[in-house]
Amino acid sequence: MSYMFLAYLGLLVQILFIYIEQQKKYVPAVALKGLASLFFVVLGFLGLSIATLPTFAKIVVAGLVFGLLGDVCLNLRFVLEKAGQKVFLAGIAAFLVGHILYLVALIPLAAKVWVWLLSGLLVAAALLYWILTSVEAEKAFKAFGVVYIGAVVLMTAVAIGVFVTRHTTGSLLYMVGAILFTASDIILIFNTFTKDGKAWMRPANLLLYYLGQLLIALSIQAM
Repeated sequence: MSYMFLAYLGLLVQILFIYIEQQKKYVPAVALKGLASLFFVVLGFLGLSIATLPTFAKIVVAGLVFGLLGDVCLNLRFVLEKAGQKVFLAGIAAFLVGHILYLVALIPLAAKVWVWLLSGLLVAAALLYWILTSVEAEKAFKAFGVVYIGAVVLMTAVAIGVFVTRHTTGSLLYMVGAILFTASDIILIFNTFTKDGKAWMRPANLLLYYLGQLLIALSIQAM
């Protein structure tokens, strides 16, 4: 894969960010998080020049940009404590837009896409029932959560459908990236909104998320 050195550099910055955030140094952590996210955005833009599917690539890059915005907002909530809830919701909204863009990019590539969309809806319904009966959160967060998790699971289901249809390196990278993204979000929800949060959950959430974004960015080159 081309530009892999950027993926490795980005991963190193992400690990440094996780370490700094664990020290509760939230201002430098925001800067490092933004820098780490910039790596997967740049990786996406560079991939445009060698993309096998230009339209798909452009939409995914737009999704990556919204991912960067979501990253910054979610970490700014620790710096701007008075506006923490609003900043958090803004970050979730940015991620939601990103997931919708990812889904739009994928839909034309999957055979019998309705099967995968229906499967995604069923899995999302079961997952949401499990989450909503387990977490304690305000109505605004729960409303956002329903829409957001629905979009994430639909995107992942269609990503699986694209891999089944195409069997390319890019579709494999995208599918694994989407699965990691979903796992990351589930960990985030339980770490943020339940009393069962563990020390390992925050680093795991951040690392799985970042690996997911890197794989989605790299998929542009070989879809």
